[in-house]
Amino acid sequence: MDVKASESTVTIGELSRNFIAVAGAMFEKDHVSKWAAIRELVNGPMTVVQSIDRMAANLNLLLTAGSSEMVIDSSNIKLKVKQRVLSHDSAGADFYGLQSGNESTGDYISVPPEQIKDLQQNGFKKVTFVNTWYGSLHPYFGSENNVTQFSAVSDGSRKYVGTVLGSSVISTTILSDDQQINMAVHYQLQHRVEYTPGIEFEPICVFWDFNLRMEKGGSWSTTGCFVTALGYKSTSCFCNHTTNFALLLQVYEVHRSPAEESTLRILTFIGCGVSLCALAMTFILFIAVGVPNSDRTTVHKNLIFALATAETLILFSELASSNKALCMAVTALLHLFFMASFTWMLVEGLLLWSKVVSVNISEDRRMKLYYVIGWGLPVIIVGITLATSFNKYVADNHCWLNVQTDIIWAFVGPVLFVLSVNAFVLFRVVMVTVASARRRSKMLTPSSTPQLQAWDLTWAAIKPVLVLLPLLGLTWLCGVLVHLSVVLAYIFTAMNAFQGLYIFLVYAVYNSEVRSAIKRMKEKKKALSFTNCSQPISFLTTQKTTGSWDHGKLSLSTPESSVSSPKQSVSTKKSLVLKNEGFRKDSFVTVSLNPTVQLTAFKPSGC
Repeated sequence: MDVKASESTVTIGELSRNFIAVAGAMFEKDHVSKWAAIRELVNGPMTVVQSIDRMAANLNLLLTAGSSEMVIDSSNIKLKVKQRVLSHDSAGADFYGLQSGNESTGDYISVPPEQIKDLQQNGFKKVTFVNTWYGSLHPYFGSENNVTQFSAVSDGSRKYVGTVLGSSVISTTILSDDQQINMAVHYQLQHRVEYTPGIEFEPICVFWDFNLRMEKGGSWSTTGCFVTALGYKSTSCFCNHTTNFALLLQVYEVHRSPAEESTLRILTFIGCGVSLCALAMTFILFIAVGVPNSDRTTVHKNLIFALATAETLILFSELASSNKALCMAVTALLHLFFMASFTWMLVEGLLLWSKVVSVNISEDRRMKLYYVIGWGLPVIIVGITLATSFNKYVADNHCWLNVQTDIIWAFVGPVLFVLSVNAFVLFRVVMVTVASARRRSKMLTPSSTPQLQAWDLTWAAIKPVLVLLPLLGLTWLCGVLVHLSVVLAYIFTAMNAFQGLYIFLVYAVYNSEVRSAIKRMKEKKKALSFTNCSQPISFLTTQKTTGSWDHGKLSLSTPESSVSSPKQSVSTKKSLVLKNEGFRKDSFVTVSLNPTVQLTAFKPSGC
């Protein structure tokens, strides 16, 4: 029986090797067109991969205490089945592709040591690791085959072309008592693409899910996987489960050079710094000079606060990129405050609409609605996004939303809605302004030339656009055109990075309410300074004629006659200070209430 069992084991081993050799031959590059011809009958090469997975799981039965490992190599496939007895000092389980033993240049997958220790602590005594590497599957997955569901947002620096399989496929399966165990793994794969000038690639960590698009035999998925390290020729990933893994590469055509990108980045930081200072000055002016409280000033203050906080976070976001938890927090705050900036721009538009169109709503109820829109909506949007897509929220190499997934639409979608509403509001304001200017022109200057009337109407249309375009956030609409020209990219960056400076000029420097409040504050300070500055220095005898009232009559007397009346000079005196606001600073007099009243001059002291 032992001989027969041994012969059966050898036979099964030989069959397995032949099966892997045939499968490897099927994955040769020359057979890509043949696979395309039978696509209607067979759901692609991953059908063969699924069959190899099932076969490799059964090889566990062939392993014995004396032969605990089996390795099968072919031209395009490497299969390794290894049985291990767990102990307290168990190391991790590593598997390498054909470039074996070199983590820096080869494909490999690893089960971390802490995962192995968890197995031992949970009572597992012996486990089997089944690893497979497929080196030539990437030609079978073009941008049209099972990868188009991965969306990408193209910024102005490059244009999104498509997504392709850009690496080998590597897998790990862990078995114990013929039951599969799901565990977290790390893997690194080389980029199998040709690098050409003007083309960039962004990797995505994925696995093949046979339960997705079952009519197609499955599809790639990113669930539970993310990039941990990004290199020029390889990418490292982490996934919280075991299966068949790979890298998808998103392909972009580059439209701007690194020097232009650097210039735009510097311009952005300079603009944000200037805008931050301008916004801070505007906010301080609104509070310090005593601008009258109204719904308009309240909306202005909230917009300024949200925008200033967002730009502060931008300036310090690069410092947080090295810390994953801190980068997540900064990204969430950036998302929140930029969303709040746009929702308060929407409130600015609604407030402007309420001034143009009669709205039957009280100011108190209106402000409650504005606060719900301005702060409530951003909190809800950010909260739902974090709750549903926490693992895909942050980009791989900087602290902002992940543009490789649909997460970016949690920002772009609401922004497009705000800009659409504000564009309609601006159009309505321009129409009302032009109509009002036409009526005024007919009433005041009916005999003016047609050219002058046309100029008045043109200026009536241009003025609200110049004033309201940045305040309503409509300059962000230029973002859809930045990919057409680097000049448009510079214009877009300048208009939006310096938005805070524009708000300072419109809301503070040229705001009539702020200027009136500053003027009142100066006049009040001047009056207080004058009051503190003026004080009497002495009662002076003078050669001027002094007047006296005796029994209700006014009589004039000389200084000598005043001195020659000792009785009257000894009597109790009372002084009355008379002030006339229409006089000059030195026009104060005192009236000494004696039988003989003396009028003496006051002289300002220290002025």
